[in-house]
Amino acid sequence: MKTTPVKTDPSRILDIATGYMAAQQLFAASRIGLFRAISEGAASSEDIASICYVTPRMARILADTMASLDLLTRANAQYALTDAARTYLLGDASELDLAPFLTFLREISYPHWLQFTQTVNTDQPGDLGMNEARWDTFLGGVMTYNRLHADMFANAMDFSEHKNALDLGGLAPYFAIRAMQSNTDLKTTFAYAPDFADRIPEQLAEAGVAERSQVVGMPTATARPQGDHDLVFVNHVIHRFSAEENQQIFKNARAASVEGARLTVLDFFLDDEPKQRAIDALHAGEYLVIDGTVVFPESEVRQWLEGSGWRPIETITLPGCPRVLVAEAV
Repeated sequence: MKTTPVKTDPSRILDIATGYMAAQQLFAASRIGLFRAISEGAASSEDIASICYVTPRMARILADTMASLDLLTRANAQYALTDAARTYLLGDASELDLAPFLTFLREISYPHWLQFTQTVNTDQPGDLGMNEARWDTFLGGVMTYNRLHADMFANAMDFSEHKNALDLGGLAPYFAIRAMQSNTDLKTTFAYAPDFADRIPEQLAEAGVAERSQVVGMPTATARPQGDHDLVFVNHVIHRFSAEENQQIFKNARAASVEGARLTVLDFFLDDEPKQRAIDALHAGEYLVIDGTVVFPESEVRQWLEGSGWRPIETITLPGCPRVLVAEAV
């Protein structure tokens, strides 16, 4: 049988169009404990089937797919973990267990994307249909992803010269916690929305940084924290507010900072490069269909900063996570 040569390879289109198949099989592999089943060493599909209580055919399908996606290796019909799987997909044995985030994607985000046609036609978010159980899944998943962001953030930043930090409106304290754990002289004021502020002290105590922390409840859009801070976090904030509100947030942050202070703005950004970074553009759709929040162009955010007493210095790309726009108080 002859194969008709083609001038243009359609593989990329097909990879994108069938991407949901890979996602669903990853969700299933995580849910049944496939990665944990081979955590002690290479295993066959029959071994996986026995441990995970699925059929050998199902185990083979999932294991082959995970191997094709570089989450497992396959040699002589034996499957073994890659470093990424060992780090993030082994449940309690992981350095950071991403299972709650995968559960959020499977149960909340993925079904919600079925409303994307309506969002495209109306430019409005869909209906999440939230109840208490779904909120638990939502927050558990989002906060797990935030922990990953915080780990990458801490690896990319140097906090050693700072003494007095302000975490403004971020809702998740992990970024400041990682900074304080790397610099035992760093103190932090957490100025969080009142309905989140009550949750923070317990997390600070668990992390062992409570004695160097102060938590105050302030609505983020109008918060005017006091102090002479040399480090300010505005992380995972700006997508939740309008352009005008964000400019005021940056002005209020500058008023609470000393000259030369560093500001980090961690979020997804649209860029002006010839090729947009995919994860940022994908989250622009995710944020809109989920709750109508916005992924802003980085160029626009830079303009807000420059008009608020901040000088943008650099943008740091975090693997698999948002980017960090770093600025200096002038």
